[in-house]
Amino acid sequence: MIQHALERGYEVVGVCRQKSVGKLEAFRDQITIFPGNTDDREVIRKAVRGCDGVLTVLVPWGVRQYSSGTAQAVLDYAEPDARLIFSCGWHITLDGKDRYSWQLKALVAIFGALGKLFRLVEISDQEEACRRIFNSQTRWTVVRGSDLEEGLSQGLPVWSRHVGDPVLASNLTRRIDFALFMVEALTNEDLVHEAPAIVGCQTDSALAHAPPSLTSPNSD
Repeated sequence: MIQHALERGYEVVGVCRQKSVGKLEAFRDQITIFPGNTDDREVIRKAVRGCDGVLTVLVPWGVRQYSSGTAQAVLDYAEPDARLIFSCGWHITLDGKDRYSWQLKALVAIFGALGKLFRLVEISDQEEACRRIFNSQTRWTVVRGSDLEEGLSQGLPVWSRHVGDPVLASNLTRRIDFALFMVEALTNEDLVHEAPAIVGCQTDSALAHAPPSLTSPNSD
């Protein structure tokens, strides 16, 4: 996301856990870094001051409401008209109309139970974080990602309002393109108050079901 934002000429401020700051060494002279956890309200208050947009990854680490704490800090301290772009998985639903496979339901249930048992992750808190976002009066977008893979960019992912749409069947997106969609959402007014579920634009399902303008860049 940092690279995509810099390429668009944005001034970038990043919040990064103290132990992970070294991972941003390549950007040290190009961005401002606030070391700290993203649920640290004071760190977030300082970091988002004056920002026109905030990109937030809702990570469900631990069992101390990390996701909801992060979301609430951003909602409370971001500038009133800022574009707020959050990311999470497909399991989040905005209107209850998503159609999930039994495999995905089982995976979420098992992973959520084991994660909480071993105090590693708290999937239900990610759901609480999104509930707060959906109920806020901010200019939010919640980007729901498919499975991710490494690799060169294939282009901007395609999206649907609901999991279960055939266009999403491939359930795969390049990590670099997930980041691209997050950054592009900052200036896409059509995504305000939407929870787009995304998939790679060159996956089989996208090529088979997406509108021609999204699947064939050479089309008229």
